[in-house]
Amino acid sequence: MRLTLQTDYSLRVLMLLGVTGDRLVTIKEISETYDISKNHLMKVVHHLSVLGYLDTVRGKNGGMRLGREPSEVGIGALVRQTEPDMALVQCFPGGTKGGCRLETGCQLNGVLGEALAAFLAVLDKYTLADLLAQPALLSGLLGVSVAGHAA
Repeated sequence: MRLTLQTDYSLRVLMLLGVTGDRLVTIKEISETYDISKNHLMKVVHHLSVLGYLDTVRGKNGGMRLGREPSEVGIGALVRQTEPDMALVQCFPGGTKGGCRLETGCQLNGVLGEALAAFLAVLDKYTLADLLAQPALLSGLLGVSVAGHAA
């Protein structure tokens, strides 16, 4: 299984905002920090905002910051909300039916379903706060200021 860029970028945005605290951060700053397209980031930020993960401020001095405490951002929940399709194979619930000769008697989708449930169960154990456990290290890697401190 591979997470989509939507989920990857969502996690990166939230981690950067978690390190910077209440400071407003722009899409341009995130784009330059991660070398990600501004256009793609705008879609990611919009989706995170709609889901309530971000607070956004429009205007000349605008930007975004976390809309929730890091301890309230579950990684499993975020992945479920940002992944458009968790159907690992076409016969999964939500996948396209038909096209596989084994569909009516195959056990593979059950095994993969169990594996997906285990994957999500592990992610459910963690929050954004866990990913931010070393803010000074993260800020150094990102080249940004830690909330309340200079980089």
